[in-house]
Amino acid sequence: MAPEITSVEIIEFSYPIEDVSTDGNGFNLMYEPGSTLESSTLALKIHTNTDITGEYVLVTSTAPDQISSYADYLVGKNPLKRERHWSEIKRGLRKYDRMGIGPVDIALWDFAGKHAGVPIHELLGTYRERIPAYASTYHADDNGGLDSPEAYADFAEECLELGYQGFKIHGWGGSDDWRDIDREIETVHAVGERVGDDMDLMIDPACEYETFGDALKVGKACDEQEFLWYEDPYRDGGISQHAHQKLRESLDTPLLLTEHIRGLEPFTDFLASGATDFVRGDPEYDGGFTGAIKRARIAEGFGLDIETHAPGPAHRHYIAAIRNANYYEVALVHPDCKNTQPPVYECGYSDMLDAVDDDGTVPVPDGPGLGVEYDWEYIEANEIDRRVHE
Repeated sequence: MAPEITSVEIIEFSYPIEDVSTDGNGFNLMYEPGSTLESSTLALKIHTNTDITGEYVLVTSTAPDQISSYADYLVGKNPLKRERHWSEIKRGLRKYDRMGIGPVDIALWDFAGKHAGVPIHELLGTYRERIPAYASTYHADDNGGLDSPEAYADFAEECLELGYQGFKIHGWGGSDDWRDIDREIETVHAVGERVGDDMDLMIDPACEYETFGDALKVGKACDEQEFLWYEDPYRDGGISQHAHQKLRESLDTPLLLTEHIRGLEPFTDFLASGATDFVRGDPEYDGGFTGAIKRARIAEGFGLDIETHAPGPAHRHYIAAIRNANYYEVALVHPDCKNTQPPVYECGYSDMLDAVDDDGTVPVPDGPGLGVEYDWEYIEANEIDRRVHE
């Protein structure tokens, strides 16, 4: 008898992140000793008429409404027909950004791996089982943490000693204080001069810079320090093909774009126009494994590398099945506080700063499906809302 989905369960739950707050605008996460940020995310269960349940807990939170809008469609369907479901849901969410596809698709792949008794990366086609990692920082603060170019350089050196092969700066970005661009440039130079001979370096302004001039100034500093990539500088939100073509003409440092390009077709257009050098993929953001693997294959056809956004067990399986990828992002990290990972793993899985081995790599979970065990008692004890579609 073919397996059948009997219900889709969506649980929103909260968890604290200690010594962390947001900047003055409330957008960027930064270190603040003694402060506790109350965060939340979603946990999914896809129940079936078998003894196997597809599960996934999101790394980055998304509103449950998109998932609820199509969950009824899945009830009664075969969970193994992922490509069919992906195509139907993609059409059904055509008026939205479709970020609600990814978490459910990942849970369906978790079911498939458990059903077959193998890890997801084997279903996708394993290319590697250990992945080089880079340390990706919190944003700058004025609270005694990453509060100066020298502090970033010190932390980069600490990450190098831990084994990391790469280091990415999330700095001050744009604000009403013009000196932030100066500090951004000084940070590029301080980190480059301290560890540039031993680590690949990157910077992600997170779409903060307000002018082409600011983006150009920081890019020129990256050129001088031979950064591996320069990511999402503009206030456009990382979506303008023309603007990034113009920036590429003026810089030697490769650009990394498409984290904020939703959908397979706009992603392909971005590559075809020559608007970037590296591209982004994320199973959560980009339609699950089904959608994110399509991105990776398109990038491969263009001769480009696809760098995975954010950490998590799904992200490790994804990179494990891709040849044209360089690094796994351990984010967000800081010398004085933990990263943003919810405390939901019972199996020892971790994306904290010390997750890498001496060679700066992380393992890919090798159990069936995602290969992790979730702490459902913790999730349910901190439940905010629950929706069940059956």
